[in-house]
Amino acid sequence: MDTIYRERLMTDSSLLQETLCNQIREQGFTKLTAEDLSRLIGEQDQAGFTQRWDALHAYWGDLRPDNHLKDGGAYRQRRHSCFIQEIDAGTLTQTPHRAHWQPTVFNALHGGYDRMFEAIAPAVASDASFLNLITVLGQTFAQVHTTRRWFVEAHQFRINTNGGIGRPTPEGAHRDGVDFVVVMMLGRHHVKGGETRVFNVNDSSGVRFVMQEPYTTILLNDERVIHETTPIQPEEADMTDCWRDTLVLTFRAKGFQSPEAM
Repeated sequence: MDTIYRERLMTDSSLLQETLCNQIREQGFTKLTAEDLSRLIGEQDQAGFTQRWDALHAYWGDLRPDNHLKDGGAYRQRRHSCFIQEIDAGTLTQTPHRAHWQPTVFNALHGGYDRMFEAIAPAVASDASFLNLITVLGQTFAQVHTTRRWFVEAHQFRINTNGGIGRPTPEGAHRDGVDFVVVMMLGRHHVKGGETRVFNVNDSSGVRFVMQEPYTTILLNDERVIHETTPIQPEEADMTDCWRDTLVLTFRAKGFQSPEAM
């Protein structure tokens, strides 16, 4: 990469990051297209970005059933891993595998106990594009928040309609008890519904939209907004293999959520 092109790319990414940070400060969230996301993480080659993430998306076909659903459903498959990001040192380190825990105040349905999920596959957790995404998002959020260390949880989700309906957020409209939440759309296959809703915590103002295009991404300030996604159904009643895939990342400054930390 020549020097002029590299400098232009860095400037473009920095300007976009500043714009996104201002939107998060002003309204509590922002929405990125796939092109926006590739620019933010320093990739101007949209085709290359899509190719690399399409290859990663193939791993969503190897997620494991969520055995903790209290509604008895079998519509959610997932994997989960944790990382610690040191902003000043420029490091991102995967932690030993650990359970996912949330207090009931944030998740009345599934909070209050350890939920152990299968770890994200090493081929994904060590992938340069995956790690760069987390790193750049953490650096972006560090422009809004004073922390220099993030405790990051990464969740791969596939919501299917094998039982006729799939619920991306069975807990309903909620906060996650973190500082920032990222929801990245990986793909939709023969489904309808799945409207994303983001509302201000202090009133009913907000936005509603369907994340259709792969790699559309929303960044949420979890202290200022609540969010949910409505159920999905097959496009046609007789369709099978219908699903909605996302990557959800949470960034928290005060350590991973746990009973001991509360």
